[in-house]
Amino acid sequence: MLKSQSFLTVSQTFTSGSDLISFLRSNETDIVLLDITLPDANGTELCLEIKKISPQTSVIMFSNRSERSIIMQAIQNGASGYILKNTSIEELVMCIKGALSGNIVFCEETKQIISRPSQNDLPVPRITKREKQILRMVAEGKTSAMIAEELFLSPLTVDTHRKNLLQKFQARNSTELINRAIQLQLIEE
Repeated sequence: MLKSQSFLTVSQTFTSGSDLISFLRSNETDIVLLDITLPDANGTELCLEIKKISPQTSVIMFSNRSERSIIMQAIQNGASGYILKNTSIEELVMCIKGALSGNIVFCEETKQIISRPSQNDLPVPRITKREKQILRMVAEGKTSAMIAEELFLSPLTVDTHRKNLLQKFQARNSTELINRAIQLQLIEE
């Protein structure tokens, strides 16, 4: 559909985040339409990586995920917009033009979602690389002692990271922590 637009040249399409990153390291591009769910990457995290490699590239998230928390995380990670896949071609083209002009763009449905915050929406906490590593290991069912041994840390340090994660995710226990992390796509089920 986009190839028929005279103001656009579709240079490449990718099915993996790693291929996109490889392309961006040696090619300039004005805009990237990026899905949230890729076989090898989380789109919101990939957006952050794209902006580090190519700050001038506008990234529009193009997804069927309509959770407010995911939309806000994408924008927080540098996305220039968020468009749902059921958007009309006319609205998509209008959003692309807006992003190319330096604006942050949303389709109408996304605007409605972000203008009505829900009680169920969770803020996406900022976590460190080490916290993310420990979060994944907790999700795998590993104890603090096992994690400490594997990461060459003291069990007390691991417990401190676990307590910080519980606090950041406003979770009462590890099960709640893992469920919220899965819901926010920080770890996979």
